Amino acid sequence: MTDCIFCRIAQGEIPSDTVYEDDEVLAFRDLNPQAPVHILVIPKRHIATLNDLSAEDAGLVGRLHWVAAQLARQEGIAEDGYRTVLNCNPAGGQSVYHLHLHLLGGRQMAWPAG
Repeated sequence: MTDCIFCRIAQGEIPSDTVYEDDEVLAFRDLNPQAPVHILVIPKRHIATLNDLSAEDAGLVGRLHWVAAQLARQEGIAEDGYRTVLNCNPAGGQSVYHLHLHLLGGRQMAWPAG
């Protein structure tokens, strides 16, 4: 999608502070971090929301979480703990309509969220 900012980042059209990349997944630091570590993990293929996933995407969603766990170790936040978040649609807090997992850590997370 040419109008999707995350698709453009995944295609290398817009620079990012990339921390991980493979054939299916890209991870980069959030430009407006909400924690000392705030990384976005995205599929390279455009999927607008969680509601748009198919059964065939289950492995991809698992891969997003696996990458987040590897990055948490790499960033030194795995032992203390971290949060992963997938927002869906406006009431869920989604602002970019390309599926993305937030990896947040490096500080105490409050609950309830939001």
